Amino acid sequence: MKKYSILLTLFICYNLLGQNNQVIDPFNYSISKNDTFSKGSVASAHPLASLYGVKMMQEGGNAFDAAITSQLVLAVVYPAAGNIGGGGFMVAKTGNKFLALDYREKAPSKAFEQMYWDENGNPILEKSQKSALASGVPGTIAGIFETVQFTKLPFKQLIQPAIDVAENGFAITEREANSLNKLAVEFKKYNHHITAFQQKNNWQKGDTLIQKELANTLKRIRDFGLKGFYEGETADYIVKEMKKGNGIISKEDLKNYKAVWRKPLITNYKGYEIVGMPPPSSGGIIVAQLLKMVEDKNLDSKIFGSTESVQLMIEAERRAYADRAEHMGDPDFVKVPVETLISNSYLKERMKDYDSTKASLSKNINAGSIKESEETTHISIIDKEGNMVAITTTLNDSYGSKTVVAGAGFLLNNEMDDFSIKPGVPNMYGAVGGKANAIAPNKRMLSSMTPTLVLKNKKPFLVVGTPGGTTIPTSVFQSIVNIIDFNLSAFDAVNLPKFHHQWLPDEVFFEKDFNKKTISELAKMGYTIKYREAIGRVELLKINNNFIEAVADKRGDDSVAGY
Repeated sequence: MKKYSILLTLFICYNLLGQNNQVIDPFNYSISKNDTFSKGSVASAHPLASLYGVKMMQEGGNAFDAAITSQLVLAVVYPAAGNIGGGGFMVAKTGNKFLALDYREKAPSKAFEQMYWDENGNPILEKSQKSALASGVPGTIAGIFETVQFTKLPFKQLIQPAIDVAENGFAITEREANSLNKLAVEFKKYNHHITAFQQKNNWQKGDTLIQKELANTLKRIRDFGLKGFYEGETADYIVKEMKKGNGIISKEDLKNYKAVWRKPLITNYKGYEIVGMPPPSSGGIIVAQLLKMVEDKNLDSKIFGSTESVQLMIEAERRAYADRAEHMGDPDFVKVPVETLISNSYLKERMKDYDSTKASLSKNINAGSIKESEETTHISIIDKEGNMVAITTTLNDSYGSKTVVAGAGFLLNNEMDDFSIKPGVPNMYGAVGGKANAIAPNKRMLSSMTPTLVLKNKKPFLVVGTPGGTTIPTSVFQSIVNIIDFNLSAFDAVNLPKFHHQWLPDEVFFEKDFNKKTISELAKMGYTIKYREAIGRVELLKINNNFIEAVADKRGDDSVAGY
């Protein structure tokens, strides 16, 4: 396998793509973690996705053009989470209008509540996590075509970079090589054919990943639009894969899938306008709850990372996550009391037993929570017209169900595991799911994805989001208060260590380099402490004095681009 060197250098520049005819080399690209631009910017999980998104803006497109191109390129260069076989959410601003697009996957029409139970009524976790049976009906392509109405450039121009990179290949990073090697056994187990992600020798940094079948699928989407994915040859490939892997997605399920426009969740925090995603995302509600629960507690007078500030935020997180599964699900199937959950009176009541001197006990707070995988991906975009786009998309687990559609070359999601597989029964992580998120035909599963916009004096201020499963809302929450309350720079707000509490398990997770004094004092107050490698991978754009500060999280290959 021919090797190509990749310059993985962190650098700061002020004009990365100065010319509209800038040539992007998929075999020689750089990672940029922090940069400043004057017109437009993209922050995403991979340098090529950011670069090609900006290129569309330079060629006359806007933030929506960039969003489509970046998403499609991510499906090629970041197969762990970028996708056309998954789904996601978009929160956006165009002119004075806010938008919220739901293209979350749906349960197939043949799905039923007990489909992952054994004869004794116990959940069979592998069935909901691996193979074709774990897949919901994909929504990404439907979401992309709903977005087209806001673009300026022809769709064929927007999809072509993804086709070219899939067909001709790109040089993988060390992180990508490691993840492919780690999953080699599972790719072999859950596929009946040799996929593009398998080779005789271990993958290494600089190896070329070529995906001819994926390129052909993208060409069908280019030429036939929605029908190029949800009908015809691609649909045939998906259904054949279902039959081989005991999956249940049908041609009718694919043909009937529709993305849905939702009412954006708009709240206020200290004069800032917070625009989030409503259900079936739980993220918008949780972030709104967290901000409102700390708003009158003088967080801005406290010190970042101090025991006092962290303890307050932990207790807010505990209460918000205790509401998550009890009340939240697909609003087309269950009534979600959104206005109550984010009302000042309700949240004041939730915090009335807050004690700044000791830990609360989760067993005394009644509600449920849900395990969720962490391999999502986020894109933050702004253009020179002030359009703001925040997109979070996912396959659920890393490389989804591990099943690649033979002949079509893309990975299927394993989103069915985001339902409550058996409501009321703790899963392998000790988390409990509620009836509101039980499996039902054509239902969307609950999600933590939290694409978020923040406006200051009605003008763009932040575009923010992250992968991370149930840690997504807490990472977004902390990034926002890091800037608004703790007055941190955008770079520090993203990259300084984070923490997470989600009610159950009743443990506080800290990144290993968090303030040791704070952790010690919290332990003395009664908190159970756990450590983990990384929490979140935030993509954040901060707009100030007509300049865009773009930050990509240090925790991955994430990268910014702009002009």
